[in-house]
Amino acid sequence: MDFRVRVLILASCLLPCFVECEVRRYQFNVVMKNTTRVCSTKSIVTVNGKFPGPTIYAREDDTVLIRVINRVKYNVSIHWHGVRQLRTGWSDGPAYITQCPIQPGHSYVYNFTITGQRGTLFWHAHILWLRSTVHGALVILPKLGVPYPFPKPDHESVVVLGEWWKSDTEAVINEALKSGLAPNVSDAHTINGHPGPISNCPSTGGFSLNVSPGKNYMLRLINAALNEELFFKIAGHKLTVVEVDATYVKPFKTDTILIAPGQTTNVIVTADQGAGKYMVAASPFMDTPVVAVDNKTATATIHYSGTLANSPTSFTATPPQNATPVANSFVNSLRSLNSKKYPAKVPMKIDHSLLFTVGLGINRCPSCKAGNGSRVVASVNNVTFVMPTVALLQAHVQNIKGVFTSDFPGNPPHAFNYTGAPPANLSTTTGTKVYRLPYNATVQVVLQDTGIIAPENHPVHLHGFNFFAVGRGLGNYNPKTDPNNFNLVDPVERNTIGVPSGGWVAIRFLADNPGVWFMHCHLEVHTTWGLKMAFLVDNGKGPNQSILPPPKDLPKC
Repeated sequence: MDFRVRVLILASCLLPCFVECEVRRYQFNVVMKNTTRVCSTKSIVTVNGKFPGPTIYAREDDTVLIRVINRVKYNVSIHWHGVRQLRTGWSDGPAYITQCPIQPGHSYVYNFTITGQRGTLFWHAHILWLRSTVHGALVILPKLGVPYPFPKPDHESVVVLGEWWKSDTEAVINEALKSGLAPNVSDAHTINGHPGPISNCPSTGGFSLNVSPGKNYMLRLINAALNEELFFKIAGHKLTVVEVDATYVKPFKTDTILIAPGQTTNVIVTADQGAGKYMVAASPFMDTPVVAVDNKTATATIHYSGTLANSPTSFTATPPQNATPVANSFVNSLRSLNSKKYPAKVPMKIDHSLLFTVGLGINRCPSCKAGNGSRVVASVNNVTFVMPTVALLQAHVQNIKGVFTSDFPGNPPHAFNYTGAPPANLSTTTGTKVYRLPYNATVQVVLQDTGIIAPENHPVHLHGFNFFAVGRGLGNYNPKTDPNNFNLVDPVERNTIGVPSGGWVAIRFLADNPGVWFMHCHLEVHTTWGLKMAFLVDNGKGPNQSILPPPKDLPKC
């Protein structure tokens, strides 16, 4: 065969990857930055001096290389929330789970390929409470030439919801751990880093989105808050939901979004109102009366072109803080798109059927004077997780003994009326335990809230996988009758799911990703208290079903 012909054939084979698959390179400098919000200034940990941090852009199938340089006094790690990390668990990011943290003065390159995903995700610090200010959007565009499964919007905008403390957040949680009690709530909520005017600081500015009449705008909503679920509304405008957690859903219209910490939602807004300014509001959802929350509403503005800056703003009423029917209406409307191109591949036959209770407890703490010798803890199946000092993935791959055990219980060790009167003994056990799964096992996990201390909505995040939310309900899960009502056709596919207060949710996933994968409540206070565990998924057959070797620059503990 002529040499030139061979070259042309080779080039034609490689051309799709040259055209469609790019290597995206970013550098994150983790630095301190003096920042003023709510009429006070403090030094915060940031990426590249920005709050929120920079947006990462990539396309499906791209490889992303992000060099993180730690220039602050804290240990740092970054989690790419929702990225599947197929065989690249070394780049997942949770400190002491898949890596040792990046120590001050050191750096690490996160290297992963985005496979089979497109949509809005985000990144955040995954150590201490640093993610309060160390977070940003991760936008995955479809492959070149592949359209959205809905009319293409005229414009897109990232909208990051968060919380702001006047105090140093590390001091806030450290004081709480010392006392044994709950930490102070935040001083404000934020929309793209700004709270908008609030009563004790009316001069605070807010985020503004300029729109043109008749145009469609896709808002990529991210809840990066530490501890609070949020309602999101825009005065006078309907929101068409088209995606959650980087998976397409059957579009539906609503005036109120519910979005928990760790979740993302894409909505289409049509600028179909008269010229003017319209309030955007983010307000808290908490249907447990005894749990304190920051009750301040963050505000921003939709500003129609041609509207004068001093024009009055059209306001909207936010839902009551305990508006459970509003929250349920939104959650129950979510369905996977389940089209020919984007099917809902729900596992039908289950290999591992697990019941995990999630909730609080009280353990002895002689030094906790404010807590009268006790401290509040949290657990999964009554195990309060103890963070190791060596990364679990490293211990697994390198066969380091004594770091963890593989005896995490698949069911509660003691059955009781989970959502009724609490047991006499509110204490938990402690340990660094994982639940071991063979490669390609199908798994069902029923996450059951408990009423110990108080029932509460827990947004639970699973690293390394998407899952299907096949059922949910109030009270105690009934394994004989509740599965009859499961949606196995088009259940919503997510990476973070809210366990309803005093209720349960059932999820299913395929364990097709070898490694060690964290599962935890995305309310940071509950994670700190121990509401976390990990799945260890064994390698399958051959290199394509095995985790890649650790990178040479993997941080050391």
